Amino acid sequence: MSNDQAYDYIVVGAGSAGAVVASRLTESGTYRVLLLEAGTEGSSFFWSRVPVGVAKMIDDPAVNWCYRSEPDEGSGGRQIEVPRGKMLGGSSSINGMVYIRGQARDYDQWAQLGNRGWSYQDVLPIFKRMERFDGGSDEFRGRDGVLRVTHTPRHKVPLLEKMIAAAERMGLPYNPDQNGETQEGIGMSQVTIAKGRRQSTAYCYLDPARSRPNLIVDQGAMAETLILEGKRCVGIRYSVRGDKREARVTREVIVSGGSINSPKLLELSGIGQADRLSALGITPLHDLRGVGENLRDHYSPRVKFAIKEKNLTFNDNARGWRLAREAVKYALFREGFLASTSVPIRMYFRTRVGSETPDATISIAPFLYEMAGHERRVSKRAGITMNVNVLRSESTGSIHIKSSNPAEPPAIRFNFLSTEHDRTGVLAAIRKGREFMATSPMKEVTGEEIAPGAHLQKDDELLEWVRKNAETTYHPIGTCKMGADTMAVVDSELRVHGIADLRIADASIMPTLTSGNTNAPTIMIGEKCAAMVMAAATTRKAA
Repeated sequence: MSNDQAYDYIVVGAGSAGAVVASRLTESGTYRVLLLEAGTEGSSFFWSRVPVGVAKMIDDPAVNWCYRSEPDEGSGGRQIEVPRGKMLGGSSSINGMVYIRGQARDYDQWAQLGNRGWSYQDVLPIFKRMERFDGGSDEFRGRDGVLRVTHTPRHKVPLLEKMIAAAERMGLPYNPDQNGETQEGIGMSQVTIAKGRRQSTAYCYLDPARSRPNLIVDQGAMAETLILEGKRCVGIRYSVRGDKREARVTREVIVSGGSINSPKLLELSGIGQADRLSALGITPLHDLRGVGENLRDHYSPRVKFAIKEKNLTFNDNARGWRLAREAVKYALFREGFLASTSVPIRMYFRTRVGSETPDATISIAPFLYEMAGHERRVSKRAGITMNVNVLRSESTGSIHIKSSNPAEPPAIRFNFLSTEHDRTGVLAAIRKGREFMATSPMKEVTGEEIAPGAHLQKDDELLEWVRKNAETTYHPIGTCKMGADTMAVVDSELRVHGIADLRIADASIMPTLTSGNTNAPTIMIGEKCAAMVMAAATTRKAA
């Protein structure tokens, strides 16, 4: 076993939050930081830059952990794919690049749960500081941040004007900024794409930092256990291509492995439910009941409709010679289908009378896709795919290790559709999608309902279809939740309860789901964690 010299900080995981933390902690040049990442760019370096490359990486074990859930009733006894990024930038390097902060009430709820400093007014300045966006109001949007955020061009999307007109007839106005004052309405997706290039945290935060002599990045590093001395974290044991290594810190370890790998590492290290760990032959070092609990995600059936007219969907431009034309367009101008997100349009709406804010969403992909083995490809048939889901799902599950072997994937149990709120919400959202397609001027170009199919109308029929067909939207959160209750894992400073010098910074700390994609909030968490770590360092120095 090789022993590296001590670092000031160790960051475990170079993903959406970890890359941010490492970049910010090394800016001053004062502190020496070791950043560990299990993955490497490898052969997918090109595809991680091209927006459409998500289709190439979503099933690639070289850059994706390719986790799968345990079968349960909510998924009809199926295993559901749970892709997670395994490269610099983590999931920000393989995701759909949609940038959604969520609603103000999401963060106000976190604060109401006892997490001081996490209300919307507390986190809004962080969102503004990290982003660079040309639209919206100065009150809500940032102009000079390192993360480039852009609008999907409205004129580039076929069918769009018909969609906007249909939504407005249903009482949903066009919303030019769904990250602004209100989320409600139909609007163009805001994305982390600029000049045809994915704006991952690896590119925006880590690339500018990698030349700093005080940042050491170790790729291909599999975290095995945290090193504890009593109730203090002093380092980590990990391996690189079979070479066992150990690194120690003089200040803090920040775990940013994500909602699956962060609780896994804690449990491998003896932090978690003592009885569960003992049963696996792991010596419990700190009994923390909430580790691995409170798992939530957005459970999303894909509602699909055929489109009768030609040249209204991406299906017409993403195959054969037209795809070759798109490739040339991208190579010359960084424009076109290859430079876009797959879900350029989204609607946020209320399904319940009395709801103050939207509680459901439909994200619209203006094309149909099909599976060819394990690879996704655009279908020959023209149509649209609607990802439908409840925004603030209340169904909770868990993630726990199966053994003491760091290489073994943990057991992921979602427990989807286990609450009445989620069941009634998803039914209302499916019916909203049907209403949308049956409203002029969309109804004039809409063909058959491919999925779930117009023959399924009753609640129990639709719920059974959801159980057998829905996927997640790849937004797992909550497994190391923030709070002060008995099931909380970290406090409002992201410090692990009962363990000194150990913090967690990733989506696992979210107590509840945000209203939309989770990548933007995760980057914000990385920014906020780095600021809190630096504030603690200043306080320690002054003392």
